[in-house]
Order: sequence, then structure tokens, then C-alpha cells
Amino acid sequence: MSVTRTPVGPANRRAAQQTVTISFAGFNRAWAAWIGDRLERRGHHVVYLRWDAPPEVPLADLLHDLKLSPGRILIVVSEWYFQLGPRTYDEWNAALREVVAPDPQRFAAVSVTTAPVPTATAVLAAMDLTRLGAEEAERRLLDRLDMLGDPLLDSVDGGRRGPRFPVATSEVWAGVPHRNIRFTGREPLLNAAYHLLEDAEPGAGVVTFHGMPGVGKTQLAAEYVYRFGSEYDVVWWVNSDKRANCRRLLAELAPKLGLSTGADYGERLRAVRDALRRGDPYARWLLILDGADDPEQISDLVPTGPGHVLITSRNPQWSEYNSHLLEVPVYQRDESVAFVRRRALRLTDADADQLAEALEDLPLLLDQTAGWLNDSDMPVSDYIGLLEGGIDQSVVKVSADFPIAFQTSWSILLDKLRETVPESIDLLRLCTFFAPGVIPVGLLKELPTEELPERVARLLNDPVLWSRAIDRLLQYSVIRLESHQSAVDGSTPAEESLYMHRMVHQIVRQGMPDDDRGEFIDVVRRALVAADPAGPGDTQLWDKYAEITPHLKYADVLTSENRAVQRLVLNCLRYMYHSGEYAAGIKLGERAMDTWRSLLGENHDRIWELTHHYANLRRAAGDYRGSEAIGREVVAYLGEQRGDRDLDYLRAVGGLAADLRALARYDEALEFSERVAATYRDLLGGRARLTLRAQNNLATSLRLLGRYEEALEIDRRTLDGYREVVGERNWETLSSGCRCAFTLRLLGRYPEAESIQRDNVEAHDRVMGRDHPWALLARNNLTMCGYRGGDRHRAAQDLRKLLERAEQVLGERHAFTLIIAVNQSCSAREYGDIDQARAAGESVVDRYEAWLPEGHPYIIGARNNQALILCHVGELDQAHALAEQTLADMTTAVGERHPWALGCAINASAVRNLTGDRESAAELSRHTVARAAEVLGRTHPLTLSARVSLAADLRDLRERRQAEKIEQEALTDLTAALGPQHVHTVAARSRKRPYWDFEPQET
Repeated sequence: MSVTRTPVGPANRRAAQQTVTISFAGFNRAWAAWIGDRLERRGHHVVYLRWDAPPEVPLADLLHDLKLSPGRILIVVSEWYFQLGPRTYDEWNAALREVVAPDPQRFAAVSVTTAPVPTATAVLAAMDLTRLGAEEAERRLLDRLDMLGDPLLDSVDGGRRGPRFPVATSEVWAGVPHRNIRFTGREPLLNAAYHLLEDAEPGAGVVTFHGMPGVGKTQLAAEYVYRFGSEYDVVWWVNSDKRANCRRLLAELAPKLGLSTGADYGERLRAVRDALRRGDPYARWLLILDGADDPEQISDLVPTGPGHVLITSRNPQWSEYNSHLLEVPVYQRDESVAFVRRRALRLTDADADQLAEALEDLPLLLDQTAGWLNDSDMPVSDYIGLLEGGIDQSVVKVSADFPIAFQTSWSILLDKLRETVPESIDLLRLCTFFAPGVIPVGLLKELPTEELPERVARLLNDPVLWSRAIDRLLQYSVIRLESHQSAVDGSTPAEESLYMHRMVHQIVRQGMPDDDRGEFIDVVRRALVAADPAGPGDTQLWDKYAEITPHLKYADVLTSENRAVQRLVLNCLRYMYHSGEYAAGIKLGERAMDTWRSLLGENHDRIWELTHHYANLRRAAGDYRGSEAIGREVVAYLGEQRGDRDLDYLRAVGGLAADLRALARYDEALEFSERVAATYRDLLGGRARLTLRAQNNLATSLRLLGRYEEALEIDRRTLDGYREVVGERNWETLSSGCRCAFTLRLLGRYPEAESIQRDNVEAHDRVMGRDHPWALLARNNLTMCGYRGGDRHRAAQDLRKLLERAEQVLGERHAFTLIIAVNQSCSAREYGDIDQARAAGESVVDRYEAWLPEGHPYIIGARNNQALILCHVGELDQAHALAEQTLADMTTAVGERHPWALGCAINASAVRNLTGDRESAAELSRHTVARAAEVLGRTHPLTLSARVSLAADLRDLRERRQAEKIEQEALTDLTAALGPQHVHTVAARSRKRPYWDFEPQET
């Protein structure tokens, strides 16, 4: 291309504001945006004009209209600019000579392509911007417009960030399909999506492209990315047809954002959502959720924040989930014609119009049909005759849900495939026993082929045959190659994954002969079994299970009688439990229970193993009543059929006890826990791991009943057993040690508890990682040892940081997060921001109320904590009512002798005193002291608090001698138990009335 140019400005250039109209093809929108930004930063006015060339309007007329634009006209030269219409290069040469050549000063141009363009384009003297860096490209642009010396505006240069140089990729970019070089039309939809996202308030930038299958929603989203992606620092594409896959791909964004997390997907996902919400480290992000057809399953994964979310879906219900809807219809007829002309170059406009009419303008069908027509010499009229002749049911049987044209065209297409490369039909049918979307065909190629059907083995063993089959499917747009690589290590080769549209998947699967169905489904099941890493509890293997689980349904694994396939199902259920995919796990478990009972019989051994995993998922999801009902049924049957010494029976009883503890039925849970622990000791001995686990559960039941001394004795014995059996650094030993330290803290033996727990936390961090749930709970215990031991200010700071980390890693509703949140709210009440403490406490109450049944001690205890906050802010009437109500409720829930009821009594007496009901306060304090001394001992911290409170009540009743005696005795015991400088001792000495804080326990 000639570099000679005609100046477009006066010879003596000045830095005055100028107007430039940028004319560009939609395909080159990113270039236009970058060029406009460079000019605007120098104070010039820019008008953006997307070039369109309706075929019915002569090109010369369109160019004359372009000359009506204000200022200089800068054309972004590319092959796309000249192909719109479509137009021939001869037409362009004539129009450029007629309109541009006589008036070259109105036009300037930059070239962003190396492809051939009309020869008359030379009149534009386009400056070549290809194969350049951003700095040199900008210099050449300014030189072409005679603006080289124009300075940057100070107000612009130091402010906003403009679009990225189009050749440069975003800071973070992954998963985006290759750009479709035949993309056609859809300009109004692309522009509407852009403006909806740009104009949205932070947190509301969500747009959904929705429409029927085959209209090109995914292609539209991909084109949006390529046109507007230069305005984002992060572009992340997520195949979202399955929740597990969506979670996995979102989680894999964590290392790309530089977030410090462990390998756990739940932790990574929460870190990613938090980073996107805060816009740190990147505020300009674009997330694409492709194929998100079930908003109920996916909506909670949609992040908020300063960035944007683009969704493709068949489901218009996304409008109910804070998303703007844009319906994607079939092509307009001119779009159909233009697309077919690009896809099949031999066809005329009239041919393309006839084909579009026959195929109802459906983009996917036009793509596939035009693809093979271009490879054929069949006239379009003959093809349409085949369509009108009806469907050959021996070739393909399809659902009536599809358009008639689609059914018939598929019959023709598959017949063509069978004639040319019959192995491509086999590959297609194999793929339909994976889930639609991304098909991990690499799993097939890893199978040993000795036991496979001969034709499948031949296809997998012969690279040439394999390539021919894939190439022919690609040629006809039946599948596409996936370039998506693992965001973790990039090790998955792109050619080992294919993408099959849901519509294609359904029609191929429906038309399959029964003999082929049986052969191919067995092959896919074998591939899934071979891919099972057999470690569902290992976080490092969760990405493998996330790849496997979406395909279980389509391989119909639940109906298989193969033990290896059934073991795969059980492992996937365990993975869903460990990874937090409770809803998906419960759904799979329910289907497995129904199917296996019919397949194996009600009382098969594997039924009981399945039931165990299913109940665990229900329990983990907070459905304690549901898991309890399952547990009781299993316990009743196994107890009757096998007796109370059967190991499966004992496992079921232990699970039932866990449900009862969570439901606060502590006495019943204790009965079961004692029975299980005693039987395990008798059957297996005191050092068996099952026995040790049962003892841990027994100690937990005792702790929840307030029987701390008994719990400590078992905790110590269990800890010694773990150290002997599995060693000091095993996770079960560490968990046992943490429980032992916790019990010591509940007994008021703070220095001893802190000494043990400090070493325990260091070991947790080394063995399990700082962000493992049990490591976070261990750190909470250590922090509370310090808090109770008197180091309140440091503990308050540590709790605030720990809560932030727990919410990020575990989520706001996790049981461990709520324990930490309760403690942080209490510390903030005394040593922080009272408004923050109130908001945090109310949030905790709300979360417990949404999770647990009314009357649960955790709800009551959290409300009791709120009564203290109400006292601090002077809302005494409300505080009094809440304190009295929670005292009554806690007494009903756990009994008047439970430490939690005694603690509520301490707080209720304080509020009674504050509201002037001093006689009643003193009476309650007397009863509390007597019960606490009997249950916990005279020198337990809770008893000492009750004694100090009683002294204060008596003093206010002017019973000074009795008050003085009780106060001095309490101070002496406080000094001996906690030390003279402990915060409780100092507060009592200064006559500051004590309060009691409720703290939930791990169940």
C-alpha cells in the first residue's frame, strides 16, 4: 500500500480543538475506541460512525452521505470495512475513485489489516498500524492527522484509564472462544448490551442474552468480548451449564488475580467474588457466564462490583435475578443472506435468500447447511427440494420440539456424514453420552482399547481416522474445537476438548439406534471410571471431580450394575460433600437412592453406604430434620436386622447423634454417643480410630450439656490415643487437641488452654494450611484464650481480621464463621465500635434464624448478646424485654442448671438492676450463685461473675455488710484463680458489673 498521503489539515498546524469522525466496521470497534481515546486525550472532539452498507444503496451514495459527517473523516481500513453488504472490490474501486479521489482532504485513514483490500484504497493514503506497539501506533496516527505536537490535557492524562491498545490482551484473559471471522449482523444487540452495562450502577451491570437454541447467543457474547474487551483488565469466560463447572472455573480465577488462597475451590470462589466486589486488584472486569440456563442454581455465583457480567441463556427468568434481558431472535433476512454468502462463497444473493427462507433464518442451521453446500455442487433449489420431501426416519429421528426445517436438514447432513466419513457419526454419538457443551474427549483417548468395541477402538487408535472425523464435523459446524485450557496450570491440550451445542446434542442422541446406545454409553462410563482419582476428600483432586460430575447424568451411571461405576457415584457424592456442593449432591443422592433401591434391592450393602453419604449431605446443608429422619430409618432397620454391634449400625447411630446435637437435643445425643463409644471400645479396643472418633463425639455431647469436667477427662484420653495411633501431626490429633484446649477454656483455665492451643494452631497451619476450616476454628480458639485471659484489645483486633478471613474463605453462613462472628460482635461491644457490634450481632441473629429451628439455644444466645448491646446504647426497655425473654427461652431449651441458662441469668439480673427492679435482680443473682457453684464450682469464672453481681445488687439494696463480705470473698477467689491484674479482677475491684457472653460451640 502506498505511503504517499495528502495532508488533511492546514500546513501550519495548531493545537486548536478539531473534530474527527471515525468511520469503522463493527468488527474493528476496539480500534475505533482506542483511536478516539487517543484523540480525546488531546482535546479533540470525536464522532464515532459505524459503517454500514445496505446492499440496496449504491456505494457512491453511501460515501457521499459519509462526507456529510462533521470534521475530518478517518476511515479504519480493514477487509471487514469493504466486505459489508457484501460488496465486490470492483464496486469499491469505482466508488472510491468517484467520491474520494476528487476531495482527498476530507479523508484520512489508518490500516489495521494485512489482508488484501481494494486497490483504489490507495487514495486514502492509509497509515499502517499493524505489527506495531501502542506507542509507535499512536505516533503514526497523530502524524497522519497532523497532530504530532498536540499535548495531552492535564485533566485527562492523570484521570481515567482508556481502552487498551487492541493488539494487547487484557491483564487476565481466559476461556474466550476463537473469534468467529464469519460473524454477521447483530449490531443493535451489541450496542444495546454495551450501553446497558456502561450505564449501570456498580453492582447492577448484568445483561443476559436469551433466546431459543441455535440463534447464536454464545457467538454474540464472544463477539461482544472482542469488540469491547479492550476496555477491561479482566475477561473471564465460564461455561455455566452446570453449577459445579461454573464454581470450578470461577475459582480458577483466584491465582490469576494474585489472590492468596489454598487449593480449596470454595475458598478460591469466595476470594474471587470478594475481589471482584471490591474491584481489587482490578475494577474493570468482564465475566461471561455462557449457557447459564438455570438461574436458580447459578444466580448466587454472579458477582457484584464495579465490573460487568454477560450471561447467555435460554431462560428469560434471569430478569428476576437483577439482570437486564436482551432477546436474541433469529437473523433478519439481510443478515441471513450476508452470513450465507460468507459461509458459502459460490452461492448468489438469490440462492442465499431462498436458503434462508427454507431454514427459517436460524443461524446454527444456516451455518451447518451452508458449510456443506459450499463443499457440494448441489444447487440450492435441489437442496430445498430435499427439505420439502420430508424426513428420512432411517437417517435421523428427532423431537417435534425442533423446527421442521431443522429436523429435515439434520437428516440430510447426517446422511452426508455417513457417506463420507462414517466414523464421524460414531464420534458424534459417543459425545452425546457426555453433557452438552464442553466434551472432554481426551478421557476417551486415555482408555485402554483392548476391551472396547472394535469400531470405537479403531477410531481411538488411528490418529488419522480420528483427525478426519473431527475435521469433517468441524467443517460442517457440528462441533467446534475448544481452546479453553486449565486456568491453574494450562496443561490441558485444546485438541482434547470439543464443544457440542445443546441442540445438536439432543438431536443426535434422540436419533441413535438402541444397539449403538448400549455400546457407546458403556465406553463413556468406562472413561469416567478411569478418570476417577479416588480421592474425594483431597482438595488437590477436586478439579478432576468437577470435570467428571456434570457427565454422570448423561452417561446414566445410576442404572449401571457395574461396581466400579457405583463406586464412582459414591466418590462423587463424597466430593460434593467435602467441596460444599450440597444442593447438587443432595439431588444426585436422591436420584441414586430411588434408582439403586429398584436396581439393588432395599437392603443391599451399597444402599446403606449411599444412605450414609446422602444423610451427610443433608446434614451439611443444614437440613438436620431431614438427615435425622433418614438416620432413624437406617438405625431402626440395621438394629433389627444386624443387631446393635454391627459397624454399619454404629456408624448410622453416630450420624444420628450428630443430627441431634445440631438440633440441640443434647440429652438424646449423649445417650447415643455413650452407646456408640462403649460398643466400639468393646469391639475394637480403646485405641482403634473408630473408637477415638466416637470418644471425640461423646466429649462434644458432654460439652454441649455443660459437663465440662467429664468432657475434659475424655478429651485428654482421646488426645493421648490419637498421638499414639496416628502421631502428633495427623489432622485428627490436631482436632482432638483443639477440643481439649477449648474444654480447658470453658473451665476457666485460660493459661493452660492458651499454652496448648498456641502449639496446636502452629501445627494446624503447617499441616492443613492457614485457611483450612479447622485451622480457622483453631485460631479462633487461640484468640478467645487470649481474650478470656485478659488480652482484650489484641484479641479484638485479631477477631476482626479472623472474621474477614472466615467470611472470605468459608462464607457468611458457615457454622465456623458464625462462631467467630458471635465472638467478634461481643468484643466490638466492649472494645470497638458499638454500631458495628450492633449490626454484626443483628446479622448473626438473622443468619441463625434462617438456618436453625426456633427455640434453638444458638438463636437464643445470640439474642441475649444483643440485649447487652441494647443496654450499651441506652435502649433499656427493649434490653429488659429481650433479656427476660432469652432467659426464659434458654431455661426451657437447656434447663436452669446449664451454664448457658446461668449466663443468661447473670445478664438478666444486670438489666433488672439497671431498670430499677433491684429486689428481683438480687433474688435472681442469689439463685444464680447457688446453681453455678453447684454445677461449675465456686471459683469458676461464671460463678465468680455471679458472686460479684450479687454483691452489686445487695449494695444497691443497702445491704452493705453482706455485700462487702461477698465482694471480698469474690475478689480473693478472682485473684487466686485469674490473677490480680486480670481484667475480671480489676473490673470487680473497681465495682464494674460483669456480663456474660454467649459463645456457640462446634457440634
